[in-house]
Amino acid sequence: MENKIIHPDGWKATKGYANGILSNNGQLFIGGQIGWTAAQIFETHTFIGQMEQTLNNIVTIVKAAGGEIKNIARLTWYIKDKNEYLNNQKLIGEIYQKIIGKHYPAMSMVVVKDLIEDEALLEIEATAIIS
Repeated sequence: MENKIIHPDGWKATKGYANGILSNNGQLFIGGQIGWTAAQIFETHTFIGQMEQTLNNIVTIVKAAGGEIKNIARLTWYIKDKNEYLNNQKLIGEIYQKIIGKHYPAMSMVVVKDLIEDEALLEIEATAIIS
């Protein structure tokens, strides 16, 4: 069995990358997601709004692969503004729990100079294990 490309229904086509790759052993590799919609439009230009959309995008890909939130094993966050994150931790926690619940996979956070999409304030990649 070959790896399967995961592209949620209704999402605009990607160019040069896959949103997700599901391996034949159940590992789901989710490419870096940003705070735009399925139509690749930024509806918000705030860190919190983009974080919420980004997490929703990840959940959508996991579900499109046949998984559930509890299957998410790793999140790697790339953020452009460390202070934005530190100054909003309470609200970040509330939004995270609203979308992901009390599931806490292994996580890393990296502060970066910039991201490819100019409007993006953060990017999160994920790995899930779907059995």
